Amino acid sequence: MADVKKYKTKDLVLEVKKNYNPQKLNLKQWINFLDVLCGDREYQKEAISSAIVYLASGEYKSIENLIEENYSNNPELRKRYKDIYEYQKSLPLPHKLSAVIDLATGTGKSYLIYGIAQIALGIGLVDKVLVLCPSLTIESGLKEKFENLSGDDKIKATLPDTAVFKNPRIIDANITIKNGDICVENIHAVYKKTGSSINDSLKDNGERVLVLNDEIHHTYNSIGDKDIKKWREFLLSPDFNFKYMLGFTGTAYSNNEYFNDVIYRYSIRQAVDEKVIKSVDYVVKDEAVGKDEKFQEIYDNHNEFVNKYHLIKPLTILITKDISKAKSLQEDLIDFLQKREKISREAVENKVLIVTSHKDHKKNLVELKNVDDKDNSVEWIVSVSMLTEGWDVKNVFQIVPWEDRAFNSKLLIAQVLGRGLRIPEEYKSPQPKVRVFNHDAWSRNIKGLVNEILEIEVRLTSEILTKGERSKYHFDLYHINYDKKEKAVKAKKNTEIFDYSKGYINLVAQVEKIEREAEYEDLGGIIKPKTTIIHKEVLSIDEVVDKIVETFRTRDFEAKIRFPKGEYKKEKLPPKDEIREIVEESMKRRGIKSGVLTEDNALRIFKAFQTLFRAKGSTIVLDRIVNKPIKLSTKSLEKESAGVSAVRHGTTVFHTENYKDECNEELPDVLKDIIEDQNLPRSASKEVNHYCFKTPVNIVLTKQEPERKFVEILINQKLHEKIDAWIKSRDVGFYSIEYSWRKGEHPTQSGFNPDFFIKVGNNIVVVEIKSDGDDSPENKAKYKWAKKHFEALNSELKKSKIKQKYYFHFLSPQSYTEFSEYLADGRLFKGKFESTLEELLEN
Repeated sequence: MADVKKYKTKDLVLEVKKNYNPQKLNLKQWINFLDVLCGDREYQKEAISSAIVYLASGEYKSIENLIEENYSNNPELRKRYKDIYEYQKSLPLPHKLSAVIDLATGTGKSYLIYGIAQIALGIGLVDKVLVLCPSLTIESGLKEKFENLSGDDKIKATLPDTAVFKNPRIIDANITIKNGDICVENIHAVYKKTGSSINDSLKDNGERVLVLNDEIHHTYNSIGDKDIKKWREFLLSPDFNFKYMLGFTGTAYSNNEYFNDVIYRYSIRQAVDEKVIKSVDYVVKDEAVGKDEKFQEIYDNHNEFVNKYHLIKPLTILITKDISKAKSLQEDLIDFLQKREKISREAVENKVLIVTSHKDHKKNLVELKNVDDKDNSVEWIVSVSMLTEGWDVKNVFQIVPWEDRAFNSKLLIAQVLGRGLRIPEEYKSPQPKVRVFNHDAWSRNIKGLVNEILEIEVRLTSEILTKGERSKYHFDLYHINYDKKEKAVKAKKNTEIFDYSKGYINLVAQVEKIEREAEYEDLGGIIKPKTTIIHKEVLSIDEVVDKIVETFRTRDFEAKIRFPKGEYKKEKLPPKDEIREIVEESMKRRGIKSGVLTEDNALRIFKAFQTLFRAKGSTIVLDRIVNKPIKLSTKSLEKESAGVSAVRHGTTVFHTENYKDECNEELPDVLKDIIEDQNLPRSASKEVNHYCFKTPVNIVLTKQEPERKFVEILINQKLHEKIDAWIKSRDVGFYSIEYSWRKGEHPTQSGFNPDFFIKVGNNIVVVEIKSDGDDSPENKAKYKWAKKHFEALNSELKKSKIKQKYYFHFLSPQSYTEFSEYLADGRLFKGKFESTLEELLEN
């Protein structure tokens, strides 16, 4: 039997160059547009940027150029195709600047399509954009979304002044397509003999048209009706000679093979892990026998979600392979519900909606827009698998593939899962789940397919020990919560003499625009740079002077003021011209010629005068009121997991020689493979003498070198004898400390979970691990608020006569040796220890 080739899907994605000539393509001027359009959905910004670089940077003339570049650099592509000619021959849209973006359903594909269209029009790459889709339902949804985006004032305000076309007109092919238009049309209209303007508007003009194809998998799979089959013919037609074309899908599969022209992928698994969409459960074992028992289980699941998500109306979707099966299932379901709920058949029929391409059911497609409404009667939807696209339904919590033929390919699985992945606004957190209720009898046959779609890989799981020798290392901790109460703080007046006789106020050098580059690291250790053009807030000289004069008029001041031309007090206000002269002289001395002051310099001038005025009233601040200590046990520590692939990229798994007894299910075999794999880094796994491993979990996972080195200190002989027990905490959920800081111009409140808790007698040492020198503003805020937290906690514990005391430290590898010494000899508990990083954070 021939070997079956297997590939990780992510390794088949074609990489677009990140470096290109900025004189040919200036994407920086579109940063604000992308920020407003996409919000904090960074994957959308990355996808749009990759697409525009591919189409407009001049680095590529066709998809074949991109293939050549990637084939030589990617060994997985060389495994898939014996040579580059075999690869290029298999391209679905050759000799064009064509490609596909694979974005999981429910993650905002329409934002990508609009963003790419607007930028392509704005930079003058094309004159028109044609958006094609497979159905009227999708066409209607896209038009509505695009009209809202095109008319959004916030988005309009971000468009560069140099943009060739702004705020595109959103039309369909019933009218002439003009320059600057985005025409949204379903593929069926393309082939109409009359009524469509596509032929007249675009023929012989294809090189100045960008074609964006939603649900492109229809084209690549050549399924459906005759118009769908002709979709690709239209794209490749010499009558139009289209040059630029992109496809969009969440199901990039043909005959269970991943598309070979994907330039960006945001998978279901990534979206689940980042909590953008629901997580997924599916059946692996089920003892129900017969249709009625299956209906009861499905009904029980449905009621569970009705009770759990009571703010909305949860939906169950049942999927069949064809129309006849859908009709039969609808009747069976209505029969069951009528008996179960003991209500009239008419009432039950109002709860069940069937959606197929049959003429009797077409009106139901319109009804799909309303099924999320709580006052809508529909709770159950029966659908044919290939008609599950174009729905933006968010309240689906159960999906039932009724037969294996509705769930037996990667394409169908991805489509079916996609129907239930969107998250309702009312239940953003904690992340909800959609349940896929399939037959366990055939789940074994599809398990591999489902695992590939969901990218389920073998994972290492750290969890608490409830038995065995090391379970004795559990211990109790204390935490405190806060109530917040408004408190008025009275200001003081000032009666000094202020001398401005020198005629100026010290300002700082200023620029009105500045580029800032930041680097962002995700939990996987991937660092991504981002450059942002900062437009500083500015005030004119008149605005500054008028504000000072108005303040003089409306507020009392006790001080005397000396100006170059005289002395002033309340009875004699300084003339406006003299104030203006001081402002202008201040700007002149600092070389500011723009005629405006940045907010920073304007504030310096305001502050110079502000202290003159008698404070009125009081300032309202939030006062934190400490509540009584709360006890929590390390036994409540939640599970933490990491994919086996992570050990290749910095993750280390610490285990004892007894791991086979301490780990459940498949984990011992997985660990054995890791331990014996000579190709893994030496840091992938570390065996620890169980006498030295004083932590009540089966394994400890560290993500980066600083954490790994710290665990190595805790288990070495010098310290483990001094320590009673310790835990590596979780990233979220176990022990969170609130802090606030200024992120840019805006105050931000968040929470962080310290990395380690170490028990030494009645002392608890709490440690947050960072890299050497990481004194970022956010870390300074964490350090400040954590110190306050543990000071307050210690005070409350003392009042409550609880014999436990907390010592909090920020540590980096630079101070590990000193920390170890001070902990071992007790100086740490006398307040003698301060790390190098803490010194930086204090300053």
